[in-house]
Amino acid sequence: MSTWAVPGYAESRELGSGASGRVALAVHEGTGLPVAVKYLSESLRTRPGFVREFRAEARLLGGLRSAHVAGLYEYVESPDGAAIVMELVDGVSLRTLLGREAPLAPEAALVLLKGSLLGLADAHRIGVVHRDYKPENVLVRPDGTSKLVDFGIAAADGTTAGIAGTPSYMAPEQWTGAPASPAADVYAATATFFECLTGRKPYTGENLAELALQHVDGPIPADEAPEPVRALVRRGLAKAPGQRPADAEDFVAELEATAGGAYGPDWEERGRGRLAALAALSLLLLPHSPVKPRDSVTDTARTVLGRTPDVLRAWRPGGRSLLVSAAAIVAALLLTYGIDRQAPGFGAPGQAAQALATTSARPDGTGGLPVTADPDSPTPSASSSHSAVPTVSASAATSTDDITTPTPSSASTTASVAPPTTSAPTTTAPTTTSPSPEVGVKSVVFGGFRQTGTATATASVTVTTDGTGPVDITVTWSTGDTSGQAGAQDGAADSYRRSGSTEYTIALDQTFQGAGCYWGVRAGTQPVSADGGASQQLLTRRCTLR
Repeated sequence: MSTWAVPGYAESRELGSGASGRVALAVHEGTGLPVAVKYLSESLRTRPGFVREFRAEARLLGGLRSAHVAGLYEYVESPDGAAIVMELVDGVSLRTLLGREAPLAPEAALVLLKGSLLGLADAHRIGVVHRDYKPENVLVRPDGTSKLVDFGIAAADGTTAGIAGTPSYMAPEQWTGAPASPAADVYAATATFFECLTGRKPYTGENLAELALQHVDGPIPADEAPEPVRALVRRGLAKAPGQRPADAEDFVAELEATAGGAYGPDWEERGRGRLAALAALSLLLLPHSPVKPRDSVTDTARTVLGRTPDVLRAWRPGGRSLLVSAAAIVAALLLTYGIDRQAPGFGAPGQAAQALATTSARPDGTGGLPVTADPDSPTPSASSSHSAVPTVSASAATSTDDITTPTPSSASTTASVAPPTTSAPTTTAPTTTSPSPEVGVKSVVFGGFRQTGTATATASVTVTTDGTGPVDITVTWSTGDTSGQAGAQDGAADSYRRSGSTEYTIALDQTFQGAGCYWGVRAGTQPVSADGGASQQLLTRRCTLR
């Protein structure tokens, strides 16, 4: 088993391990900052599909800035291993809280739902759908606030990404492989909200086919929830996506109006206080496990299937829902056997870079630890409550508890951390002295360009090359008053040099000095990209079109 560790970090102990890897508590040697490092297991690192997803998650998180989502500091990959360096969240998983005390008081459940919806809303604003919201992926902190984690199977809004998710929380449209949409995240968040209110999942089938039919055509069990919030449950668990709030931000407005009217203006303070007490108690009761040997990580990807709670037996499917049975069986097969999927056109792991490829991620908007990203496409995230929760592929279609499609994420983590304060873009020197191979730049693509404040914006840029030789990337920002035309350059250009990979994603932040209605960002490369570089423009919220 590999003993590879991320260079520049001193590991202190293991926080959790699971089928697809492990999460370790570590300290950044340069700053003394405590972090969570999530390692992809050695067995999955040799499977291109899993490595590709691990990178994709890192790229996604690099462009997501949210106080309600655990932040990414660094993604590192070398021929010896792959890891994501994440914010260490001081907290405990919602699943642990529900295991100790369920149901929760309505105010506490509403606070949890609001915090999660705010995190989902930040993802939805940049076109990202989580697709695997569930209690294991919500961390509750000692102050009663929460953070959303694990974007391992997230997808772009509107893309057809196949059947994926955890069946107990999957929206009806997810069972048929419909395109990803924010409405599916709203459904999953409401299913979790229902579980917080009642102590059980909204639907519990004996197998995947029965569970699918219940989600698609079963009655919404809103009457089991407290009367004041039943309308929220009905809205969020509506069968058709169009009958639910369009996205998480819309649902927050409905939630606040309902909560204030039913429980008074101080509902949030009371609910947060209750959650704080539960989280603090749970953290005290958690075992302080020593570092485990690295060979304890499972070397095959599988799902540990739990026992299902009481089954709903009174409901009978209608004629329409019988058509879903075949889709549910297909879903079971995909969930069961999708584990060995390969990414088309992806090279062998041995052809990966001989050196780490590093980009700088700045989750706090002022700078951060160097963030590393490498060849093809990524997908990872870290979270945890000192225990790992394996969530990879289903090994049987006869049980329905917590089954997810193959995803490199497995463990969640905890511990408080302030954002790092490293400045300016940084570069990691290659670890080999052999001559740098020639490289051609195939494309430059921007993603997630959005306004984050009155004068601030964030974006990410992805550069794809046909070799692992060095490439220089220059990013410039501009402001202006005309749509479609480049404005005046705003501030100094940022320059980055990358090598050792065939794909680099850089998280970008800018504080604008100009007063134009339009903000722009442009990236060019040397060698010059085949597409000539890329640029994007957005209309700021401080200006209104007439």
